[in-house]
Amino acid sequence: MTAPRLFALTPGEPAGIGPDLCLLLAREAQPQPLIAIASSALLAERAQQLGLSIRLLEVGPGAWPSQAAQAGSLYVWDTPLGAPVVAGQLNTANAAYVLETLTRAGQGCLDGHFAGMITAPVHKGVINEAGITFSGHTEFLAELTQTEQVVMMLATHGLRVALVTTHLPLKDVAAAISAERLTRVTRILDHDLRRKFGIARPRILVCGLNPHAGEGGHLGREEIEIIEPTLELLRREGMDLLGPLPADTLFTPKYLEHCDAVLAMYHDQGLPVLKYKGFGAAVNITLGLPIIRTSVDHGTALDLAGSGKIDCGSLQVALQTAYAMAASQA
Repeated sequence: MTAPRLFALTPGEPAGIGPDLCLLLAREAQPQPLIAIASSALLAERAQQLGLSIRLLEVGPGAWPSQAAQAGSLYVWDTPLGAPVVAGQLNTANAAYVLETLTRAGQGCLDGHFAGMITAPVHKGVINEAGITFSGHTEFLAELTQTEQVVMMLATHGLRVALVTTHLPLKDVAAAISAERLTRVTRILDHDLRRKFGIARPRILVCGLNPHAGEGGHLGREEIEIIEPTLELLRREGMDLLGPLPADTLFTPKYLEHCDAVLAMYHDQGLPVLKYKGFGAAVNITLGLPIIRTSVDHGTALDLAGSGKIDCGSLQVALQTAYAMAASQA
């Protein structure tokens, strides 16, 4: 019998709903040993606030669990806070704590202790206000793992959407879509769909940038000059790519029923469709990393922290996705 694989769970912003999610999740047993990298004191206080009876079981390097925790229990790798936490109230003194939890999880994956990491939402603003430059989980983990290019992909039941560009002003998108960038992103998407999702020959639908995919050059020439030539070169490498297609017709059953992922050119081209289809049951996946990282698709929800009025659906999907990805590349 093979030993169980450990997974790291980071609660994100301590004043947000991340700690609540960890505790609510612990009410039921997980199929794999799940380690919350967090302050034990914070979790104990939040459990009391929520009226939950959860046993916090201390683990850590040299004392990892050999089996999944029972329902009502949560493994915790205790990570000290910078200051006491009040639910819903941000405090710059805990910015370093948040980054320490991410470092422990990411380095633990690199060192082989964890098969993957699952992240609850962080608050970028308070980390930057603490004097620490922080763009987000994706960029932080790329730097930690020394990865030059990463790809954001969101997924829900029946749909995966990856992005060529992410958090850019719309006026800067066209200039950012170069043949080099499109090549790197598409190769990463194809590679990780094969390796981390077990898809032998992924079929990827590629959006055009312009309305009607440029209308033969009348509505923009990016498709003719950059996207089409790049896709043709990648097809010669053995990739199954269809496009560029107009985004307003690509997201229809005719196409989606026969694809494994959609590659959108920019954030609001692809993600509104995915979130309409699966908000609350979607997962954010970082492709291109040498480790598995999944995340919830929502924010810190400071106004709901400590209320118990939250849904664990996205975290459950993030966990299930991480478990399945680890199994695919075992």
